[in-house]
Amino acid sequence: MDQIIPIINEVGFPIAVTLFLLYRVESKLDMVVQSIQDLPDKMKV
Repeated sequence: MDQIIPIINEVGFPIAVTLFLLYRVESKLDMVVQSIQDLPDKMKV
């Protein structure tokens, strides 16, 4: 147990930042996918 706490302290912050950034990138990718799917309709006009 004494060895686990320092590992969590060292790795916990990078994991939290990584998960936050992945969440933000995922929302941006959803917007890109939606734009690509809407492109044919916009090209017809």
